Amino acid sequence: MEDLKNSVSKAVGTKAVMRALKAGSAQRVYVARDIDTFLYQKVTRACEDAGVPIRRVDETKALGAACGLDIPCAAAAILK
Repeated sequence: MEDLKNSVSKAVGTKAVMRALKAGSAQRVYVARDIDTFLYQKVTRACEDAGVPIRRVDETKALGAACGLDIPCAAAAILK
């Protein structure tokens, strides 16, 4: 997740990640394993359809911290 921490251009949150995937601007997606199953499957399926690599993170708190947030984050993406 070091590359996510250092990335200048990123999408944070499920809605932003889904928009980036739809627009073709996501380079790599991070998704937390401890989110709702439906949401997890929605994000991973969208990544597979777009051909974008997925990195799974154990907790939303860790993903939020990697994005520089004080709150949990379900998904994040590094943008092209």
